[in-house]
Amino acid sequence: MNVAMLAPPWIAVPPKGYGGVESVVSVLTEALVRRGVDVTLFCAPGSTSSATVEPLLAKSHADEIERSLYEADHVARAFELIDAALPSFDVVHDHCGFTALAMADRLQTPLVHTLHGQFTSSTAAFYARHGDKATIVPISRTQLASAPPTLVTAQPIPNPVDVHAWPLREQKDDYLLWVGRVTPEKGPHRAIAAAREAGVRLILAGVIQPGRRAFFEREIAPHLDGTHVSFAGEISGADKRALFAGARGLLMPIRWAEPFGMVMVEALSCGTPVIAFREGAATELIEDGVNGFLVDDEQAMAAAVARLPEISARTCRAWVGSHCDADVVASAYERAYNVAMRVESDRAMVALHA
Repeated sequence: MNVAMLAPPWIAVPPKGYGGVESVVSVLTEALVRRGVDVTLFCAPGSTSSATVEPLLAKSHADEIERSLYEADHVARAFELIDAALPSFDVVHDHCGFTALAMADRLQTPLVHTLHGQFTSSTAAFYARHGDKATIVPISRTQLASAPPTLVTAQPIPNPVDVHAWPLREQKDDYLLWVGRVTPEKGPHRAIAAAREAGVRLILAGVIQPGRRAFFEREIAPHLDGTHVSFAGEISGADKRALFAGARGLLMPIRWAEPFGMVMVEALSCGTPVIAFREGAATELIEDGVNGFLVDDEQAMAAAVARLPEISARTCRAWVGSHCDADVVASAYERAYNVAMRVESDRAMVALHA
């Protein structure tokens, strides 16, 4: 199989720091290549992969994410190369956003589009109009539940993680961890409240994006004392893996319908259980009492901290291995690619006899 993997134009693959979609693209691409799939990665400059790497723009645009100018330019250049490719690609796997899906019926190659974001009134209308141009793959049942009723999708396929790239630690250090974008819906301030009530040290780690500095200064900064609550900033590489592996537990006090939640999977890969609010895909990734706990508020989260020793680190890792390991996810996408190819073949036959 010959696959064109279309990454976003904003950040190199794999990302050095923040870059959720880019991390997913990297892990999936490497797994497909290991499985013998011929992958060409269309991506931002600076990307590295065992696949054939095809950067499209002169530079990446990390500070201009979702600028339609760069996405349209990136996708148009990819489509030109895909249409001209010999031998031709069997399928295009799009992680890019909206442009590729909107124009997928102009492409000669069938397109698989992974849904990476949540549905809003605007995006629901977009997918209702353009969703039939590709094979649409949700990343969770929670995400799919909010899709427009007319949207036909494949079965959800979770985001992949290279489980063996994360160190398993059974003996944990005495701290709790929160990781994410510093935003109200991600709940770092609620994690502080829960950790204080539990009487356990909390380490916060994540990126403060433009427009969120005021929230950080108001809700987070006053609690940072370096002893009970500390802020590690944006973490990556070995530092990130060590921080996940050493934590007693990851706190996930979200108040929105998060479509996946990669930090939960990364924590579980290290054998670190997760305590999460019953929101979004946390209800799919966390089995209460098996790899963590599902709770309703900060008080219940604090109470669950005392129960963390009940959870086996090896069970956490095994759960990820059976559900989200890169090879499991790559196999599911190979099936989705074959479905997309059959659908396109059927459409061609109908057009031929029309």
